[in-house]
Amino acid sequence: MIRVLVVEDERALAEALAIAIGIESDLECVAAVGTVDEALREAARRPPTVTLMDIHLPGTDGIEGSRLLKAAHPGTRVVFLTADPRPDQLMRAVAAGASGFLAKHSAFRDVLAAIRSTAQGKLLVEESALRRADGAPGGGLTAREHEVLVLLARGQDLKTIAERLVLSRHTVRGHVKSVLAKLGAHSQLEAVVTATRRGILPGRRP
Repeated sequence: MIRVLVVEDERALAEALAIAIGIESDLECVAAVGTVDEALREAARRPPTVTLMDIHLPGTDGIEGSRLLKAAHPGTRVVFLTADPRPDQLMRAVAAGASGFLAKHSAFRDVLAAIRSTAQGKLLVEESALRRADGAPGGGLTAREHEVLVLLARGQDLKTIAERLVLSRHTVRGHVKSVLAKLGAHSQLEAVVTATRRGILPGRRP
């Protein structure tokens, strides 16, 4: 059973998400709350597998909330619900341990799919959740590095990427390091977020 904590101060949306989650046989909504303080209390009672976290919350914002939640419960995966966030917020969210980004008013079927994907340890970056930075440089990636980046954006791990591209894991790790360096990223998720914002991954979703 995948336990889901919803942290969203738009009450109607929070309740709708809780209902949509609750009717799924493999998902359970442990709580739907509107503040980080409430989220931490609920997580202490029943640690969530996945937390859907709004960035903009009253009091402590969702990014700091993610940091606090993951400090207390390292196993939980946080997916941020976004509505055109600023680039600096995206990078703060990545640094706070985000597992992905989802447009705030996505269709429920997309939210449910995102929860399941994230629970499996996959990265999640929905293109419509991010502001595109028009005219930003493409990063100078080689064709092979771009292939690796696309597979990372689809949530594939290094072993799967190596098998898909018929490469050794050592070679794939080298490509990933090069992608991170060229994009100025410090993690795979940050690289995918940056590439999506710059339009390097147009029309692609994990």
